[in-house]
Amino acid sequence: MQREQVIVVKLGTSVLTGGTDKLDKAHMVELVRQCCELKKQGHHVILVSSGAVAAGREQLLKPCGRSLIDKQMLAAIGQGQLIHIWQSLFALYGVNVGQMLLTRADVDDRERYLNARDTLNALLNYDVVPIINENDAVATSEIKVGDNDNLSALVAILANANKLLLLTDQEGLFTSDPRTNADATLIGEVTHINDELRQLAGGSGTNLGTGGMATKLQAADIARRAGVEVIIAKGAGKNVILKCMSDELPGTRFLKLTAPKDGRKKWLLAGPKSTGQIVIDAGAISALQDKGASLLAKGVTNAFGRFERGDLIDLIDTKNQVIARGLTRFSSTEVNKIKGAHSNQIGELLEYDSGAEVLHRDDLVLL
Repeated sequence: MQREQVIVVKLGTSVLTGGTDKLDKAHMVELVRQCCELKKQGHHVILVSSGAVAAGREQLLKPCGRSLIDKQMLAAIGQGQLIHIWQSLFALYGVNVGQMLLTRADVDDRERYLNARDTLNALLNYDVVPIINENDAVATSEIKVGDNDNLSALVAILANANKLLLLTDQEGLFTSDPRTNADATLIGEVTHINDELRQLAGGSGTNLGTGGMATKLQAADIARRAGVEVIIAKGAGKNVILKCMSDELPGTRFLKLTAPKDGRKKWLLAGPKSTGQIVIDAGAISALQDKGASLLAKGVTNAFGRFERGDLIDLIDTKNQVIARGLTRFSSTEVNKIKGAHSNQIGELLEYDSGAEVLHRDDLVLL
């Protein structure tokens, strides 16, 4: 028997509707059966479920637009219906569910992040299946995660999950778009995500959902950095969830990377959006990657964006590749004053002394 694992299953709108404009409840029953089978095997299951807008559109029974306010209104109608359906289906197997609605703000703020993590762990400890969705009825563009692919990656980090299953209307990641190129072949395993791979990912596959292959690649990149194995597979496939746990692995598997052990560093991977960028030279990159050092002003060549002390920023090389992210100890104005300077010059340049490290090693995570 496999050891106990925490599995996050993300179900896209196209999977839940079968490409129609209504929820496919027969297929939802089949997905629930597989989730309950995993629970019988001793695993914990978390569902990140799309479909609130589709459920609302089905309930409204009249034409509706596709503006932000229309979608928020439909989500308000459909969210209750969606969780009721999940509750009813899991009840067939004697399994309880619990709903969690999240926004970007719940992840950005460290205290709210920890509260969400504690709630999620409590649900799992009581053998409840968490059903998670973004709070679309109230979320604005500033606080939206943006799609349930990236939300599921954040949830996987919150739950310290072992696997993230991104179930979609495609079999996985292909060498080109299989809808337009008959010669496209499935990529079975990915060990490194680069620009070439990102170019293979197109837009949304349907007009019902918000996430396409590009967002799944983003989600996979976030999750694998936190030590989570990611699988993109076709949600309509027979026993797809169970096969993702077996040797009959379908779709595309993204191998996990070594995760930071510090919970705070995992929050840096999942949490706030970057407010700026600091360009660092080759010597600084080597010191960060090979020696576990902090970033000193001497290794900084430039700073972009406006940020203050304590803000999350990206460290990039001269080719705009992100090397690390972390919490800066200087503002953007201060960084541009001290860039390239030796540590003993900082006090004179700023007319006050705020320490030698621009980013301390405890406040950054390598990418």
